[in-house]
Amino acid sequence: MTRRDVITGIDIGTTNVRVLVGEIMTDGNVNIIGVGTSPSEGIKKGSIIDLERTVDSITRATDEAERMVGAKIESVNVGIVGTHIGLINNRGVVAVSRDDKEITELDVERVLQAARVVALPQEKEIIDVIPKEFIVDGYDGIRDPVGMLGVRLEVDAMVLTGTITSMRNLMRCINMAGFEVNALVLNSLANGDICLSKDEKELGVFLIDLGGGTTEISYYQQGGLEDIAVLPIGGDHITNDLAVGLRTTFLLAEKIKLEHGFAIWDGELVKEDIEIEGISGKEVRNISSDDLFAFIEPRITEIVQLCAQEINRMSSGKLPPGGVVLTGGVSLMRGITELAESIFGCTVRLAQPEYLGVKSPIYSTAVGMIHYVSRNKVTRKIGKKPEKKEGFFFNIWKRIKSFLADIWE
Repeated sequence: MTRRDVITGIDIGTTNVRVLVGEIMTDGNVNIIGVGTSPSEGIKKGSIIDLERTVDSITRATDEAERMVGAKIESVNVGIVGTHIGLINNRGVVAVSRDDKEITELDVERVLQAARVVALPQEKEIIDVIPKEFIVDGYDGIRDPVGMLGVRLEVDAMVLTGTITSMRNLMRCINMAGFEVNALVLNSLANGDICLSKDEKELGVFLIDLGGGTTEISYYQQGGLEDIAVLPIGGDHITNDLAVGLRTTFLLAEKIKLEHGFAIWDGELVKEDIEIEGISGKEVRNISSDDLFAFIEPRITEIVQLCAQEINRMSSGKLPPGGVVLTGGVSLMRGITELAESIFGCTVRLAQPEYLGVKSPIYSTAVGMIHYVSRNKVTRKIGKKPEKKEGFFFNIWKRIKSFLADIWE
């Protein structure tokens, strides 16, 4: 197969690991050519608790994507959730280096490096620096200063910091799975790139990613990310309530939630009897949709109310004109938009990332990563997939080498 420019995004969530492979076309657009999904078996509330099981989940998802693409994935772009992420507003200042005072990309790189000078706790490290605006000789609001003339270049930037332990464990999992990390992308930025319009970001909007183990709230204003908050609660808590209340397995409780769950009572909903198997698999009984609603409604209401508290805190009680946009797996539950509107008191819409065939909100983070990396011109190449020679003993040897390398570091 001819070598192609591709971008691979991995969304390592609490419930599922999702891998998307996008090919960059000649016109600059990206075509999704590979999709892989695997249950996530080493993540709890957005944090890695079991390296081996997380590696296995990543491997299964990437193998599925590779089979669809017919090529070997070499480098990946990984999403990071905001549970351990900190945002620090900082400013960098440099003098323009050229004699003719034309600002170059080198000057932009220098001023971004200057913005990285910030005091951090010992357990934190800088992940990235995101410019909000550039200031040339006192003129602010500049998005791209390259080519302009000036003496002094400043940047008002957001410094992303993360816990060293969490970041290294994430990198370790990707490396143990056999991939190079091309870039780390904050999930809030990835989702915002694909779920929000330019006008919404400029006027002000809240983006809520309702995931399995966490709920991430992002506040956008004046074209950029202003603040994030992460709640350690999500769709898995609804599944747990159903499993305990209905005395059934987590797998069946998740299936019932996806197929029959709804967040707000609608008079048009047809009452139905749902067949439930017990934990042993022998006891079979029926429950009504009313009983199912009684388990789901309190928990989903609690999640939305907690989001409302964070929204009030971040916006000082004044909701932005853009309202609220919902994404993530839980956003697919019937009636959640109406429930959110009644609690938030503003317009709420469901994100529909219609991105070359991938329309579901469950893929918004992975699709957003591809879009974000593509827009920032960060790409790698993959070629024809070689015949797989890796077997059981090869994988064991690969992990032993990784372990020995850690000892000698």
